[in-house]
Amino acid sequence: MGKQLLGIDIGTSACKVAVFDEDGTVLAQASREYKVYYPKSGQAEQEPEEWWSAICESIREVLTGKEVSAEAICGIGVDGQSWSAIPIDREGHVLCRTPIWMDTRARNICERVKREGLAEEIFEVAGNDFLPSYTTPKMLWFREEMPEVFGKAYKFLQSNSYIVYKLTDQISQDYSQGYGIHFFDMDRLTYHEELANKLGLTQELLPALCGCDSIVGEVTEDVAKKTGLKAGTPVVAGGLDAACGTLGAGVYQTGQTQEQGGQAGGMSICMDKALSHKKLILGTHVVPGLWLLQGGTVGGGGALKWFRQELGKGMSFDELTAEAEEISAGADGVLFLPYMAGERSPIWNPDAKGVFYGLSYDKSRGHMIRAVLEGVAFSLEHNLCVAKEAGAIVGTLNAMGGSANSRLWTQIKADVTGRTIQVPASDTATTLGAALLAGVGCGVYENYEEAVNRTIKITRVQEPDKEQHEIYQDAMERYLKLSEKMLEIF
Repeated sequence: MGKQLLGIDIGTSACKVAVFDEDGTVLAQASREYKVYYPKSGQAEQEPEEWWSAICESIREVLTGKEVSAEAICGIGVDGQSWSAIPIDREGHVLCRTPIWMDTRARNICERVKREGLAEEIFEVAGNDFLPSYTTPKMLWFREEMPEVFGKAYKFLQSNSYIVYKLTDQISQDYSQGYGIHFFDMDRLTYHEELANKLGLTQELLPALCGCDSIVGEVTEDVAKKTGLKAGTPVVAGGLDAACGTLGAGVYQTGQTQEQGGQAGGMSICMDKALSHKKLILGTHVVPGLWLLQGGTVGGGGALKWFRQELGKGMSFDELTAEAEEISAGADGVLFLPYMAGERSPIWNPDAKGVFYGLSYDKSRGHMIRAVLEGVAFSLEHNLCVAKEAGAIVGTLNAMGGSANSRLWTQIKADVTGRTIQVPASDTATTLGAALLAGVGCGVYENYEEAVNRTIKITRVQEPDKEQHEIYQDAMERYLKLSEKMLEIF
């Protein structure tokens, strides 16, 4: 039995755990769902201990696989959703649920900070606008609204660093998740103590920074008993799910771009310097020496999932897209704004809503499905267009997520953006990316070039159709006008 690597992904709706061999083949995988809690309007929380329980169950399941051995697992990598703010005390106990990336409870705090004139300095240091979804405003919210929690907080952790802590008893903060912290200096990759103090915070509230492939600890004896893992197995710091997914999609060089097609949508453009734009998201890649200019939208595969649940009960995704395929490009004028939970980049409006426009008696369900697929593609193109303003170079897109399995949806994205789209073989790009961090960190691979070349294979390439692209350019103009007009109503 050869060397094996374990990847753990802490998603919004579920955790995923997968074991890979050195060539990137999935030997076993498992997942468990958990809840999102919505205690008040604008609040979205999760219970980190529920993540941990789900992960332990999933690890036990994958270790029952015939081709998997705890003894053969050389390293563990963990990726996680962004912008958590998990307060733990000195004993490592979680003090309350964490607000997650969808949470906008700190809107008033963000508005106040901007009125106080700190916005420009924050953007200069962090490369990101001061918005309620990020970690920093949530920390300030705890200070102001839950002082009893804030007062007991020893450290605030991210999703992956919390799971790494549970595995190893070691506290860490990787560079790629630093982008949620507005006193993280994006150029120097250090905390900016003066800015932290201006915000009323201290850098001591966060763990020391480290590389995503740095070994921060080993599986403890107690965890080994709970999970079946081998005590002493190295665990690396891991990183942001989108960045790990970017690596797992084969994007590790300047100019390459990952196209996200999971529950949410978006893109990550790989760069060798920190180019920022106030309407986008800037972070470091999990690959050292690189940055990612990201666009994150709420409307990805989740938009089609919603349509299926509410308007296509009993239909498979293939049956839905088959109806859409009968409709011509542009959906005969039907447009869809995929703002199903507010919208992130590039409009950053938590009050935005999903919209169908152009319905009439001669339109069918197929028109609506086609409009959903196209609307998600338009939101991708909207982000790519804004990225050009920052000077980012966008070439071929590497697709990842469940949406990449649809040839029609992938072709629509190619036609809308006018760019070639490559689809890697693995449906497990995010957990693979986490596993590759462990592989490099533990010496299974000499470098990221070897890791990617050994594990990631392109299964198909879809080229844009020039005629379709011209049709979509007109439709894109109408999409942008509709979005702009609707912002006034939102």
